[in-house]
Amino acid sequence: MTRDLADRRGVETEVYGAAEDSRLLAEAAVEAVEPGWTVLDCGTGSGYVGDRLAETRARVIASDLNPHACERARDRGLEAVRGDLLAPFRPGVFDAVAFNPPYLPTDPENEWDDWMEVALSGGESGRAVIEPFLDSVSCALAPGGIVLLLVSSLTGFETLLEYAENRGFEASVVAEESFPFETLSVLRLVR
Repeated sequence: MTRDLADRRGVETEVYGAAEDSRLLAEAAVEAVEPGWTVLDCGTGSGYVGDRLAETRARVIASDLNPHACERARDRGLEAVRGDLLAPFRPGVFDAVAFNPPYLPTDPENEWDDWMEVALSGGESGRAVIEPFLDSVSCALAPGGIVLLLVSSLTGFETLLEYAENRGFEASVVAEESFPFETLSVLRLVR
């Protein structure tokens, strides 16, 4: 899709586009995923991570609450499901779940009321979406399944590690990149 077409359709301002965080997660996920796996690109946004995962010859399902993001993922040739986190899926389906969640700590008085807010705002702690995801992701995983979760130092990295471990996950950092304002890490979570 050309940028002009995307702008005319209004998608560019309603869908989180691939950035440094998307690239970091995609690179780590491509390294971890095996051909033939069933993989969920949860919160697909532009579909960039799912598109990269499709290169592994895995079956990729993209999901997002934002209908514009689902449309964008379909434009990339991905199977897309509209839904909130893992709600649309049966238990035990995925060999891997990749998630680039909304993680920016956001003052409730300064939040926007649009799709970009949904894509970016992690609530006051930055963990408003991450914690419910961690509470429910294990039921979506097939035996031996893995989670690849992008996290930011802005969300309290140690607090997130502890939260994941308290839900029965062993966590390891498989990719990391530092910027002047934050450090991004990809966690590999296994039960």
